[in-house]
Amino acid sequence: MSAQSSANVGRADKSRRRIAGPRYRRILWFAARLIARVWWFDLALPRIGLGAYSTRTQSRRMRKLAKQFRTFAVELGGLMIKVGQFMSSRLDVLPPEITKELAGLQDEVPAASFDEIRILAEQELGVPLERAYASFEPDPVAAASLGQAHRARLAPSDARLVGFTDVIVKVQRPGIGDIVNIDLAALRVIARWLRRSHAVAAHVDVPALVEEFARTSMEEVDYLHEGANAERFAERFADDPRVGYPEVVWERTTRKVLTLSNVTAIKITDTEAIRAAGIDPAEVADTLAEVMLEQLFGDGFFHADPHPGNLFVTPHPKWQDVAERTWTLTFVDFGMMADIPDKLRDNLRHLLIAIASRDGKGLVEAMGQIGVLLPDADPQALERAVTAVFDRFAGMGFSELQRVDPSEFRDFASEFGDVMRSLPFQFPQNFLLIIRAMALMSGVCSGLDPRFNIWHAIEPFAEQLTRDQGTRLVTDLARQVLDTAGIIWRMPGRLDDLIDRFDEGRIAVDTARLEKRLDRLERLLRRTIAVGAISGLVIAATRRRHDGAN
Repeated sequence: MSAQSSANVGRADKSRRRIAGPRYRRILWFAARLIARVWWFDLALPRIGLGAYSTRTQSRRMRKLAKQFRTFAVELGGLMIKVGQFMSSRLDVLPPEITKELAGLQDEVPAASFDEIRILAEQELGVPLERAYASFEPDPVAAASLGQAHRARLAPSDARLVGFTDVIVKVQRPGIGDIVNIDLAALRVIARWLRRSHAVAAHVDVPALVEEFARTSMEEVDYLHEGANAERFAERFADDPRVGYPEVVWERTTRKVLTLSNVTAIKITDTEAIRAAGIDPAEVADTLAEVMLEQLFGDGFFHADPHPGNLFVTPHPKWQDVAERTWTLTFVDFGMMADIPDKLRDNLRHLLIAIASRDGKGLVEAMGQIGVLLPDADPQALERAVTAVFDRFAGMGFSELQRVDPSEFRDFASEFGDVMRSLPFQFPQNFLLIIRAMALMSGVCSGLDPRFNIWHAIEPFAEQLTRDQGTRLVTDLARQVLDTAGIIWRMPGRLDDLIDRFDEGRIAVDTARLEKRLDRLERLLRRTIAVGAISGLVIAATRRRHDGAN
């Protein structure tokens, strides 16, 4: 590098620091004020005898803090909106007052000026916009914190090469790379602050959360990464007439510009338009469930963001009907895709088997293997909470959950909500994305068909899992049978001890609960493990979605 080039880089760095300074300090100052407020009310006041006041006002204060952050995120833009969306999904480490308030945080911000977009796109593509595209609409069809999308038409030479003309061009916001780096630097400082608090560190590994968020954010601002994801998804479903997807125009794609075929059609939430096209919304729901479950339990590469804005129903003209199908389920936006590593997949299998057999202890052990539990976790408290969920809600579809008396959910939340939130556990990012994808999918399907029950969709996957992994499942089932046999073998001694304790007046017997546990043991011995293996994850996803919605 020449001396002149070095000087130019140095001046650019100084300029970025001058711009970065106010934003960086503003983020840290906002975080410091929030932390100080939480510390005062939740740690300081209880030490001086005002714990009751702190507890009484906590819910209102949490909602107020979440609203303040939401306003701050929208005003500041950049990565802060993504932070809010990320926090809204962390039902494992944040109270519901915060996650509920942030759940509606939309990544919609004022569009950047077209002049700025033109300059960046031409720098990236190396040619004037008029040469790169036959036409390019100045007004974006969508504007988000990291980039915005414009409709365009390919130049004739490119159109002949790829076989289509209409495209969507995603262009990053000018300077967003520097803003992302600034925001991540501030977040890492905040994480170090929180790590010094034992009350926080005992319940959540904040630096690890920040690094998970940083990794996904850096992938999202790299359009080459999104293009590769889109192409891999297309290869996965290339011969599947149920699924549609955009094609990448690599000749007009860089790290900051992504050109895709325009595949927008009927929004999946527009049930009236779906019916008007002669398509049954219930059939769309079943297909979405099938396709998502195949991604999760096939090769493990899945669309982690199947929200309504990323899904379309594409009717086929009569002469284009493929395999007697009159429509296609079309996915877009592949910035958030995920792989399930082999080790996680193995651990998930143990988790699913434990949930399927309503084995609270086995579930806690599997959570430990996955890395969900932090060292200070109280497994017995968690076991009691999940057993209560099993006893009441296992096997219900989302529509059935909606018919449950709200007071029952409130009672459960009152009894176990604080226990669950106080436990030192958090989900690994990939596991969280699985739950998020399942919850989003379940919600979309229930909107299409109020009678939708995901349990019906999982049965064929349970059968396939049995065929593919029969030997391993039999081994796990045998282990559980041996464990159960061990319990039965030890039962006479335990009964003797129980009788002695009862005679001595050291125990009170809840006969209703005892009968319920004996019934559960009988059901365990008769339960078909194949169906249970898949259903476990669905329980977690459905329950977590309902908790987030209430």
